[in-house]
Amino acid sequence: MARLKILFVASECVPIVKTGGLGDVVGALPPALRARGHDVRIVLPRHRQAKSYPAEVLPGPLGVPVGAGTCWTGVYRAEIAGGVPVYLLEHDALFDREGVYGDASGEFGDSLWRFLFLSRGALELCRHIDFAPDVIHVHDWQAALVPVLNPPGGPATVLSVHNLGYQGIFGVGELPRMRLSPEQERDVEYFGNVNLLKAGLTRATLLSTVSPRYAREIQSADGGAGLDGLLRQRRRDLVGILNGIDEARWNPATDLHLPATYDPDDLAGKARCKAALQEELGLPVRPDVPLVGLVSRLAEQKGIDIFVDALGYLAGLDLQFAVLGSGLAWAEQVFDRLSATTSHFRARIGIDDALSHRIYAGADLFAVPSRYEPCGLTQLYSQRYGTVPVVRGVGGLDDTVDHEVSGFKFQELSGRALALSLAWAADCYRHRPEHFQQMQRFSMRKRMGWNRVAAQYDALYRLAIARRRGRL
Repeated sequence: MARLKILFVASECVPIVKTGGLGDVVGALPPALRARGHDVRIVLPRHRQAKSYPAEVLPGPLGVPVGAGTCWTGVYRAEIAGGVPVYLLEHDALFDREGVYGDASGEFGDSLWRFLFLSRGALELCRHIDFAPDVIHVHDWQAALVPVLNPPGGPATVLSVHNLGYQGIFGVGELPRMRLSPEQERDVEYFGNVNLLKAGLTRATLLSTVSPRYAREIQSADGGAGLDGLLRQRRRDLVGILNGIDEARWNPATDLHLPATYDPDDLAGKARCKAALQEELGLPVRPDVPLVGLVSRLAEQKGIDIFVDALGYLAGLDLQFAVLGSGLAWAEQVFDRLSATTSHFRARIGIDDALSHRIYAGADLFAVPSRYEPCGLTQLYSQRYGTVPVVRGVGGLDDTVDHEVSGFKFQELSGRALALSLAWAADCYRHRPEHFQQMQRFSMRKRMGWNRVAAQYDALYRLAIARRRGRL
């Protein structure tokens, strides 16, 4: 099949800059597409966090029309895995900041202009480097203006929604300064506000999200975050494609973060990982007690309040808990207090990549009680490491976990429901060890890499190009 020219536009990309799962996707999908023979390039802002990544400056500044005038930007070129080029747009007044989207004081107040600059800058960059993409793949609200600004006769566009809960909503008073046409203004207007994601959902050639179940959920009043009507109108243009994981980086047979390695045919190393994790965290070293892991942002979306409530129901059971994450202050305080006052619970507040690997390997069960979950990666990592996930059956969690085959699922959003599911899973660990090990081995053998995902996006891009050219 013909080689495609594909431009990714996003706000983050591993390993250059990352705050969450979006960065993982943008860092992993382009190399998988390049391995299929495509010319894939990425455009990012040059955040302060990105400045430590090796890059070379390209000759000549790039002019980007924003507001009443033109912003001039330096363009840096870097590479990520597979030799994928990444172009970084440098504008220190907009992006040389401690955080990517906000800091300790909250979200940045000028993010409309920061990401209008990214969207216009990406289109200007194509001319600057003489690159004519067949399709532009944009990600979340930060790049959602690209389909709106895309000129007539321009490339096909695909907008991926990683989390509909974040839409880029700003006051309508900003609209006159955006220098949009009357039609473009109608696209961005939303109940007296400016909504960048709504504009992209209106104008992109095709839409995608990160799991089939989430694609259905966001078309409902409960899951649509106010955009369900628009998404139902565009349901024939919307597909759900499950994210993948880097199976080389997340591999218990070769993971250098672990005290022992293992594979589905020999789980002995996993038992050593459990003992080492218990010792590292100050838990009693006991192979007989089920160890429950949780690695998460401590946020309402992730059901942290549900997890805390479940701990009360589980107080009488012989379980251990290993928690890693940061976020809501009250949750951090609860976890710190439990760590200091009980022998069976330990939490580490913060981000620690190496420790997260050891929790995935050392735990027996893994809790994911999300309110909603577009795809989720933690349940994929835990399965890869033979740690049986206990998940709420929503979004990508429902798509990736089969009850009592690769994990355990519950439906009701309550601490009691999570506690019952964890208790059932712990009973399986203790009294049905053969079944439990069968679940572990089945999960570890699942193929969850990006090659499968890239093939599906390849097909989606070709459909978008055909639609844009009026062939379908």
